[in-house]
Amino acid sequence: MTDTKVRLGVPEDEDALIELSMRAWSENGFMDVNPEKMRAMIRPALYLWQGLIGVIGKPNEKIEGAILLRMTQVWYSDSWLLEEKAVFVDPDYRSTSARSDGHTRSHARLLVDFSKSVADSVGIPLLIGVLSNHRTDAKIRLYERQLGAPAGAFFLYGAKTGHENMTEQ
Repeated sequence: MTDTKVRLGVPEDEDALIELSMRAWSENGFMDVNPEKMRAMIRPALYLWQGLIGVIGKPNEKIEGAILLRMTQVWYSDSWLLEEKAVFVDPDYRSTSARSDGHTRSHARLLVDFSKSVADSVGIPLLIGVLSNHRTDAKIRLYERQLGAPAGAFFLYGAKTGHENMTEQ
């Protein structure tokens, strides 16, 4: 088994990232979907404009997992932070991957590690969270192991994640 790595997304990944984003929406979305709005968030990050995308998978092939990170500011400050907009691992790749030292690491963990590394190298905080009704406890435990105690929670009233839970508009 090869050593799985996270690479920087490139413009040639755009269509594959839209495909992955649609799978993510199918599992975790709680509002209707607009692929062009997805593209408008993804494309600038592929050109390193106010963000970047960490990708697992070879260029011009199916993407196994990705994390979209954007540089932003909270509404009350001029300070910058790195905000995770989306992280998703294709269900076919949710098992662990082998490392060169014989240990295994999940794709999700690799993507979180990548995000921490980016935040450390830029010297700004990372904001990352879980907004899902699907395997929520497991996702929270993964983040707690890698990031420490949570700093709050999300709540949805009148909605659940996953497009099969959406009511017809």
